[in-house]
Amino acid sequence: MGRRSSEKGAVAMKGVPIQSFSRAIAALKAINRNRSMTMMEISRAANVPYPTAHRIVQTLLYEGLIEQEPARKRYRPTLLVQSLSSGYQQDGVLVEAARPHIVALTRKIGWPVSIAIRVGKNMMLRDSTHANTSLTFAQYYPGFTLPLLDSASGKLSMAYADDEERAQILKWMRADQDIDPNYLAAAELALNAEGIRARGYAVQGRNYFNHTPGKTSSIAVPIFKQGRFEAAMTLVFFASALKLENALESYLPELLATAKAIGESLDRASPEAVAAA
Repeated sequence: MGRRSSEKGAVAMKGVPIQSFSRAIAALKAINRNRSMTMMEISRAANVPYPTAHRIVQTLLYEGLIEQEPARKRYRPTLLVQSLSSGYQQDGVLVEAARPHIVALTRKIGWPVSIAIRVGKNMMLRDSTHANTSLTFAQYYPGFTLPLLDSASGKLSMAYADDEERAQILKWMRADQDIDPNYLAAAELALNAEGIRARGYAVQGRNYFNHTPGKTSSIAVPIFKQGRFEAAMTLVFFASALKLENALESYLPELLATAKAIGESLDRASPEAVAAA
């Protein structure tokens, strides 16, 4: 009887996160995304009480993942955070292949361009050209995350996921108590994955989940590797400067051509291509 009870308990615990660990990860993600934060900002971003944020920060300091800025009560990530992703070589190949193309595109059209991949329930920036242009309200660095259903890159990623994968992602999102079920239901209905695939791009009329909510719009196109969706390339522009339809008319051909060139670079860099050469 005791064995059955313990087995049932083990089954019930499957998939249940360690809350303190989840809070620490949320704090580290926030610090990494914002580059520099006060204790109060960390508390708010991680949605934890101030004393809990203090304990988390002390732990991250002890582990060398963050450091306190000289003469300021602000905390920033260390290079050790970057080392956590050092084993993800595929990501490095993507950035290496895309970088010269997106820099050249920004130089030509002026607007910043970013590369993002799906990580769990978010899209994560792997590279961007915000630092290469004055036509931006803020700087965005690798590690910045965007919601799947409220970003052009996220909608694109969901559209190119196969049906089973898309269903699993939505299942995870429904289980997330931080996501409003009514919002999720409406966003899921509005996704129109088939339409995005048919057009070959996704748009976001107003970007609200960034450093300047509501001030920018975006267009995302797919990057393929060996015929499979690999990442989203996104053009970001001032909503007050361009209507979405005008931006599509002016820049979509350039975006598609650049994404294709990146895909070809990825194909050449693949192990199969290297072995054949």
